[in-house]
Amino acid sequence: MIEIEVQNETHQSQDRLRFAAVPRIGEGLRLREPDGMWASYDVLDVWYQKAEYGDVWVPFLHVRMTPGESAANPATNGYDVHQELEPFRI
Repeated sequence: MIEIEVQNETHQSQDRLRFAAVPRIGEGLRLREPDGMWASYDVLDVWYQKAEYGDVWVPFLHVRMTPGESAANPATNGYDVHQELEPFRI
């Protein structure tokens, strides 16, 4: 397993995740949102930096939510998914 720091442009956050292989630019990932739901993300950039210890290069990913994914996920559109609806009146 490879531990990779993922910089999320959509949520302006950084997390360290474990991968079996380093994803390439343009590949898609499924990551868990802060609300616990899964969403698709695109890999925008991959780079390596030398670690503070030894002769080791550490990978970093820069990701952004896939276009159209935020439209499918009402929680990211500012709608409250638990909001009570007005009754339908004729």
